Amino acid sequence: MQYGIQAASFYVPSLYLSINDLAEHRGLDPLKLEKGLGLHKMALADVDEDAASFAAEALLKLIKDSSVDPREISRIYLGTESALDAAKPTASYAMGMVEKALESTYGPRVFKNCDVVDLTFACIGAVDALENCLDYCRADSTRKALVIASDYARYELGSSGEYTQGGGAVALLVSSDPKLLIIEPEVGVATAHVFDFFKPRHKIAKSDLKGAVDTMPETLELFSEEPVFDGQYSNACYQNQIREAYAHYKTKTGLEKPYLDWRYLIFHLPYAFHGKRVFTEIYSLENTLAYSTPEEQKAVAKSESYLNFINEKIEPSQRASSEIGNMYTASIFMALLSALEVSFKAGEDLEGQKIGFLAYGSGAKAKVFSGTVSKEWKEVAKTWELEQTLNKRTKVSFATYVALHRKTLKSPVSKDRIGFGLESIESENQNARGARYYTYKKA
Repeated sequence: MQYGIQAASFYVPSLYLSINDLAEHRGLDPLKLEKGLGLHKMALADVDEDAASFAAEALLKLIKDSSVDPREISRIYLGTESALDAAKPTASYAMGMVEKALESTYGPRVFKNCDVVDLTFACIGAVDALENCLDYCRADSTRKALVIASDYARYELGSSGEYTQGGGAVALLVSSDPKLLIIEPEVGVATAHVFDFFKPRHKIAKSDLKGAVDTMPETLELFSEEPVFDGQYSNACYQNQIREAYAHYKTKTGLEKPYLDWRYLIFHLPYAFHGKRVFTEIYSLENTLAYSTPEEQKAVAKSESYLNFINEKIEPSQRASSEIGNMYTASIFMALLSALEVSFKAGEDLEGQKIGFLAYGSGAKAKVFSGTVSKEWKEVAKTWELEQTLNKRTKVSFATYVALHRKTLKSPVSKDRIGFGLESIESENQNARGARYYTYKKA
């Protein structure tokens, strides 16, 4: 019996900021961002959007586009680092929204017997969810599980991470009928306890809050969506863990040079060109090339053989990232959709070809695994229309972007947007204070 991905869908917010506009207002060289990092546009969440609404959009789209009976889904596992609550899983919000949207067709509480939970390990959480759901389905071939990766990557205004922001969601249906991709069971893993990127709780003194209400406690514990991070250190951690996980994968599979058999290499992409940059080390080791000094590293990256390798096996996976930005947990799966759609539009027959995944999550963990493209993959890929969707988005001004980031806008920018949106947050009822209520606007 084979197991893997039966169907896939995605959601990307309808708003974006041009990287050229950001560069102009920040005094940056736009060519360095575009040519150096591969950045073109940054996806932006509207006033009423968040990781839960993103997840609900991707989930509902998968059910509708793939004609899936939601009553057959017995597990919904969400990978995210943009959770809305420290106790209630974000997946439960998404589940509830989609239940309401499907109520007229399937009746109330279509997911009442469905297991729902969040998995968190920075950007690799959804890969953990995928591995878990694969094992769940392998234990009983009649099971179907839904993996969702949903995040909104936010950095402080003016920070070195600001231009990599983005967001959205990808949903994957996992089953014993893997029409898109058969996932192999061997997984290479590497884990290390590091602080390259994290979102800690901060404490501030009451005296630091000018005009604060006297009834406040002596200290306030705060959580910020913006991470504490060290970009260069995180790049090094990414490279170290990927190298170790790749070596572990080789040990488990007995393959001498796995990447040679992979049609595509699919990376977690904090920015579009990150994958091709970090793989130079493994490429050098596998080909006994010098890689010790900065000059030797640059020589490998600029070599004709490596450039040809990138153009063939990595570049197509970068294209969506250039238009969206960092999607955290969803970025590796969006890279997969990007590459497969490029092949689909080119009329390439991928059946039977292998795809390698190199996943990373700060903190830090990497996983390396592979899959084989199924016979019916084109039937799944034709439902996406990824490029068309990205081309339909609305460009916003820099001033609007700043207002969205600071959360000073009171109403959504997209007045006629169809789909899920946050309607209200409970503030009156003390027993439900902070509860988030969503609505669904039909076409």
